[in-house]
Amino acid sequence: MDIPGLPARKGALKLLDAVLRRGETLDAAANAALLGVKGQADRALARALAGEALRWLTDLDALIDSATRLVLADDAKVRSVLRLMLAGWLRLETPPHAVIATGLPLLIGGPRRLAHGVFSALSKRGVTLPQSPTLPRDVAQRWGERAAAIAAGLGDLPPLDLSLRDPRATAEWAGRLGGVSLAPGHLRLPRGTAVENLDGYDAGAWWVQDLAASIPARLLDAGEGRRVLDLCAAPGGKTLQLAAAGWQVTALDNSAKRLQRLAQNLARTGLEAETVLADALTWEPDAPFDAVLLDAPCTATGTCRRHPDVIHRIGPRQIAEMAEFQKVLLERAAGWVKPGGQLVYAVCSLEREEGEAQAAGVRLNPVPIGPAELPGSIAPSADGWLRTDPGMLAGQGGIDGFFIARWQHD
Repeated sequence: MDIPGLPARKGALKLLDAVLRRGETLDAAANAALLGVKGQADRALARALAGEALRWLTDLDALIDSATRLVLADDAKVRSVLRLMLAGWLRLETPPHAVIATGLPLLIGGPRRLAHGVFSALSKRGVTLPQSPTLPRDVAQRWGERAAAIAAGLGDLPPLDLSLRDPRATAEWAGRLGGVSLAPGHLRLPRGTAVENLDGYDAGAWWVQDLAASIPARLLDAGEGRRVLDLCAAPGGKTLQLAAAGWQVTALDNSAKRLQRLAQNLARTGLEAETVLADALTWEPDAPFDAVLLDAPCTATGTCRRHPDVIHRIGPRQIAEMAEFQKVLLERAAGWVKPGGQLVYAVCSLEREEGEAQAAGVRLNPVPIGPAELPGSIAPSADGWLRTDPGMLAGQGGIDGFFIARWQHD
């Protein structure tokens, strides 16, 4: 019979292996890795252990290396087990005796004595983690002068953001749900809130959407029945925003599963949009649109607060591949905007190759983003583009990393 909590540790170990050795996302790896983990609480624990180990990986490895003279390979099983043991103790506040009882069985037939000795030495020393996670050197170099602030934003998990179907009711819903608003139509609630149990869920009064992810659609005026194309639309937060703002929305995506989720959200909220299952690289519209919103596929490094696996999975090769894909999508999207219409481009990436470098190649007239259009203390760049990152709004729960730009057709 398994020791209580052991199945969750086994699942967490498989998740770490999937991310660090095979380059999978935590979400993609979860079904296979957690197959033997029964119960929602244990599955959540496995995700939390793996997530914290990835978030603090550089610092956990430094602690491990300080307690042994042996050189442990990065992909050694004992190193991964120790990462999880330390993450459980230092981040999830699991008592040391429980950490040992659930960690050492992961190394049956392996160096259990080594793992026990390293963990015991560190726990007796009373080691702690730094105030903020230490980024891998190559990641810190890529993110430049904002790297320290971004790292500071990774220490705490993000709160729950909601977008309201009716922005005029922001104050009312803030009172009903006990949230705070950082922009019209936005509510922020503490992390851990059970979404399906919240007032207004069944009525479709709101949907879950990070504040940064809501900005691109905010940069388009009220639709008043005009036509807008939401490219790469699923799971549909921006489609819902645009429909609620009076746009006649065509939502295109190449994933039937994700479009089904979008359709479910449309049904729950009572909003309307035309959904199109197609590849944006080959699809052609019947006529140009009054506006096009392209939230392009990207490396998603800006979501590292929620998905710490991106810190370790994404490198120059993935960035270059995405940048090439985005360039083609942007060229096609720009050609589908009618004269006088607008194009908004967004990526949830912190990489310049996917943001500023892409925007520089667009042959439309830039429409600078103004400070009054943005929430909180966020400000646009001197070029009129917007760059957010997890180090911003630090005292208010943070924000995901996005690059956003806007243009108008002659």
